[in-house]
Amino acid sequence: MATPKPKNGAGRDLKKAIGVGVFLGIVVIACLQTPFTWYPLVATAMGLATYEVWRRLYESGYVLPLVTLVVGSQVMIYLSWPFGTTGLVAGYATSVLLVMVTRLFHHGRKSPPHNYVRDTAVAIFILTWIPLFGAFAAMLSRMETSRASGAAFIFTFMACVIASDVGGYVFGIFLGKHPMAPAVSPKKSWEGFVGSIVFSTIVGMACVVFLLDGPMWIGMLLGMGLAACGTLGDLVESQFKRDLGIKDMSGMLPGHGGLMDRLDGLLPAAMITWVVLNMLSGV
Repeated sequence: MATPKPKNGAGRDLKKAIGVGVFLGIVVIACLQTPFTWYPLVATAMGLATYEVWRRLYESGYVLPLVTLVVGSQVMIYLSWPFGTTGLVAGYATSVLLVMVTRLFHHGRKSPPHNYVRDTAVAIFILTWIPLFGAFAAMLSRMETSRASGAAFIFTFMACVIASDVGGYVFGIFLGKHPMAPAVSPKKSWEGFVGSIVFSTIVGMACVVFLLDGPMWIGMLLGMGLAACGTLGDLVESQFKRDLGIKDMSGMLPGHGGLMDRLDGLLPAAMITWVVLNMLSGV
């Protein structure tokens, strides 16, 4: 029997990508086994991602307060540890206010700011896109119930993300013929999107039923919602890079590009995961 031939190229160095992916997986698993390390891992990743995006914007002429953005990202995430969404919102609002003020006086009191609205809006976009969404991934560790630990919730999230990526990759490579949004991301296909939903939904149902002791319909909702948000996150980053005229955010992760090239879909997926899995408290 002939082996099916891919219809589309992978577009990356698979050996390097798999090696880096395995290493990152080991880091995540190690954090799940070690108490009080998940929040520092997420906070560090969000800080690096914020710097990475700031650097690309700086190269394109944007004037953004780096220290305020990075420190604000850490404040938002760590405040959500003891205070949950209340701490997250307080940290976000404070960071936005500081961005507005620091950008206003970036050139001093006697020099008027240029492109103030543009740069402030982009800075707020960064705070929303990276640390705000990322904080929901961190808060998954606080979702312990009498039937499941925080590690089980995080594992469910990561397993669904991996399943979505694998399903999208396999279906896209072998079956992809119909572009989803060719003006934004020419390689993103409807077939790949279907693969993401199928794989993520199957894994989501299995994890919710067997790990979290929840109903199957929540796992189904999780899988479909996560795949949809992950795909939309990919499209957002694709357009972001298209606006800046770049291929990758950086070379931080060999075979993958930059850190945000891996986190683009994961961040909005973390938000929908937190929202859906919170339903378990009521069932």
